[in-house]
Amino acid sequence: MSELMVIPTWRKRGISLRLHDALLYGRDEELVTLFVDSSHPRVQALYETWGYRKVSESKPYDDSPTFAVMVKRLQP
Repeated sequence: MSELMVIPTWRKRGISLRLHDALLYGRDEELVTLFVDSSHPRVQALYETWGYRKVSESKPYDDSPTFAVMVKRLQP
């Protein structure tokens, strides 16, 4: 998946967390990894409240933004 957003009029209702949890429910993988544009610290902070932690940064192309690489353990 490339991007998932909730339109502004539907924000602050827990919809993004429910969508996130539904996408990950029943997965067999041990970890989930995501990239967050480093110029959006509030988005990174949101993922941290959901159990993600920043492990590195990545700039895949010369003209791309720098991304925070975040991971979350799914399996104990």
